Amino acid sequence: MASHPYYPVNLSLPHYNPMEHTPMQILTGMFGTFGIILITSYLLIRKREKSFGTQLQFLWFVLCAAVHLGIEGYYVVNHLSLAGDTSFMGDLWKEYSKSDSRYLSNDSFVLIMESITAAGWGPLSILIAYLIYTQNAKRHLPIVLVSLGQIYGDVLYYLTTLYEGAPHGDPHPYYFYFYFVTMNAFWIVFPSITLYSSSKAILQSLAQTQAKEKTN
Repeated sequence: MASHPYYPVNLSLPHYNPMEHTPMQILTGMFGTFGIILITSYLLIRKREKSFGTQLQFLWFVLCAAVHLGIEGYYVVNHLSLAGDTSFMGDLWKEYSKSDSRYLSNDSFVLIMESITAAGWGPLSILIAYLIYTQNAKRHLPIVLVSLGQIYGDVLYYLTTLYEGAPHGDPHPYYFYFYFVTMNAFWIVFPSITLYSSSKAILQSLAQTQAKEKTN
């Protein structure tokens, strides 16, 4: 009989310690922190940018920076001891791992994917937010890069476990559809929008440059 709540039930987690925070405490703390970050960011950007779409992009990349560096960065640094970690961040990851225990079992794909996300997309998200805040058109290229990376990583993340029949998650709909599907779907939906927007801006700029060259 497994001494932990994770799947598959025969998963070996010899250093596992039970959570000291309830799921409600974890979700309230996480979403409350996100709310503070987004409200503060909105108060900053609304004074400089009138376009609602651009404001949303700024908020999105500020949130990406917080998630990639703060939450996913914590996983990368502490992945070996995460199952026994009873801090708030440790319990956050243990709660999420009910939908995907690969985060507690030192899975090589998850570790590499999250390392790239934290070390690459995290700092670049800060850069993008700064470029948006300063109304710098150079933001579009890193937006395309980060958005493509987020979509690619998320698709691989989904498919590598779904291909196996999703053996790493609790089959209860709450964990599968809310934690695994919905929480990760944001990093497909929003990057698709930002990818389209910045790609369109780049192509329009190239078309204008070519038109000017033809008239000279």
